[in-house]
Amino acid sequence: MKNLSNQPCLIARSLALVGDAWSMLIMRDAHAGLTRFDEFRKSLGIAPTMLTARLSALTDDGLLEKRRYSERPPRDEYVLTEAGRDFLPVLFAIGAWGRKHRGGGKVTRFFDAETGTEIDPVTIDRETGAPVGTRPIRVAAPE
Repeated sequence: MKNLSNQPCLIARSLALVGDAWSMLIMRDAHAGLTRFDEFRKSLGIAPTMLTARLSALTDDGLLEKRRYSERPPRDEYVLTEAGRDFLPVLFAIGAWGRKHRGGGKVTRFFDAETGTEIDPVTIDRETGAPVGTRPIRVAAPE
């Protein structure tokens, strides 16, 4: 998907970084507090080679930062960068879509750690205050 990274469309550029399910789930787990390779592997059931590749890509692309937490043996953890922290609303928007169109049965729920209330995200346009998806859009080519 790297060939998308030079597209004028910011959706395409962003998908070049996190457009696969493993990357999205790693970012979900990082927001839930996981930082170590073994934690991600246990949570996701992902092959070590695949996890190594995804963590490397997310680090190279600036969503995660690799930090050494042990010298002997050498061990690193992966912590969210500012760009990684800014990705949380994207994950919640996908989850809200899933609740509406793929819900049913037992599903994971997300709560605000301070208030205890369940998170029910709404994406709005900052300028108009209108919920995104309730009004037609127009796509403009770059000038």
